[in-house]
Amino acid sequence: MRGGDLRTGKLFSYVDLEARVRRDHPLRAIRQIVNDALVLLEREFKALYSPIGRPSIAPEKLLRAMLLQAFYSIRSERLLMERLEYDLLFRWFVDIGIDDPAWDHSVFSKNRDRLLDGDIAAKFLGAILSQPKVKRLLSTDHFSVDGTLIEAWASMKSFRPKGGSGEPPSDSGGRNAEADFHGERRSNETHASTTDPDARLYKKGKGKEAKLCFMGHGLMENRHGLLVDACLTEASGYAERVAALTMIEPFAERPQAITLGADKAYDTKDFVKDLRSMKVTPHVAQSINGRRSAIDGRTTRHCGYKVSLRIRKRIEEAFGWIKTVAGQDKTKFRGRDRVGWAFTFAAAAYDLVRLPKLMAVSS
Repeated sequence: MRGGDLRTGKLFSYVDLEARVRRDHPLRAIRQIVNDALVLLEREFKALYSPIGRPSIAPEKLLRAMLLQAFYSIRSERLLMERLEYDLLFRWFVDIGIDDPAWDHSVFSKNRDRLLDGDIAAKFLGAILSQPKVKRLLSTDHFSVDGTLIEAWASMKSFRPKGGSGEPPSDSGGRNAEADFHGERRSNETHASTTDPDARLYKKGKGKEAKLCFMGHGLMENRHGLLVDACLTEASGYAERVAALTMIEPFAERPQAITLGADKAYDTKDFVKDLRSMKVTPHVAQSINGRRSAIDGRTTRHCGYKVSLRIRKRIEEAFGWIKTVAGQDKTKFRGRDRVGWAFTFAAAAYDLVRLPKLMAVSS
C-alpha cells in the first residue's frame, strides 16, 4: 500500500538524541576522549572567566563545536551554526538540547576569542595525550619532526614598504587595484604586510612561489604516528630546527635514549650537535648534494636509522589532514598567536580522528 505524501508532526515530541546516534558511531569514542580531556581543563577554564556577569557559552561546548568544524571541513562559523541548527548528530556531540536554539555566529565567534587568548589548544592536546588509554599507545623513545607552511590571511598586495602610509594611491582603482611587482625588490627587511604584520614572505625551495605565510611544526611519535606536540613560528630558514629543539627538549629529559627522525633540511652541524648534547640520537636524512653531511657512519650503520627515515614520512599525513580537512592550508586568522592556536587545535583534532581505531585494535 502506498503511503501518503503528508506532512507528519505532533504537538509534543520526545526525541532522545542519545538514541538517535548509533552505538558504533566513531564520534562516540571521540566524544568520550574529549569529555575526559575537558574535565582536566576545568581549572584553566575557570581562570579565563569572571565569577560575575552574564553567563557565556560554556567553553566545553565551544571546543566541541570547533572540533566538528575541523572534522567536517566547515569553512565558516556561520555555516557551523546553520549545521548545528538542524543536525541532531551535531547537537548530541556539542551537548545542546533538541529544543535549544543554535547560537548566533557572531556570538559564537566572540566567545571563541576568549579561548584564543589562552593557551587552551596546547593544554587540550596535552590533556588528550595524558589519558591512560591514550598514553599507552604512544612511543616514548622514537620521534619524528617536520615543518609545513601555513599561508597567511593576507594578499601579496598588502606587502608594502615599511614606514609608508600603507594606503594605495587615490587613483589606483580602490583597495583591490591591479599591481605589477615585476622589477621591484621586496624582502622582509624592507616590506611588511599591512593586513597581517606577523606574516613573512617565504618560499619552500628553489623554483617555488614566495608567499606570505607562517611555519607550522609538528612532533610525531613513531609507533602510531600521533602528534605529541605542535607549534607555529614565523617563516624562516632556521625556524624548523629551532622549533624541533624546543619540542624535543621535554622528552630528552627522560633517562632512556631517544631518537629524532627528520628530513634533509635538518642536516646541519649545529642542529646535530645540539641534539647529541641533549642525548638525542639524530636520525636525520643525509644531505650530500655538494656538501658534507653532519650525519656520519656511527649513526647510519644502525638498522634503526633506516627505520626512522621510513617512518618519519608519516608526519606528512598529519600535515595533509590539518591543511586540507581541517582547513589550515590558508588560515582564517591573523596574528601569529591566533594562527598558532588554530594550528595546534587542528593537530589535536587529527589525533582524535585516529584514536578510536587505534584504541579498538590495541584492546
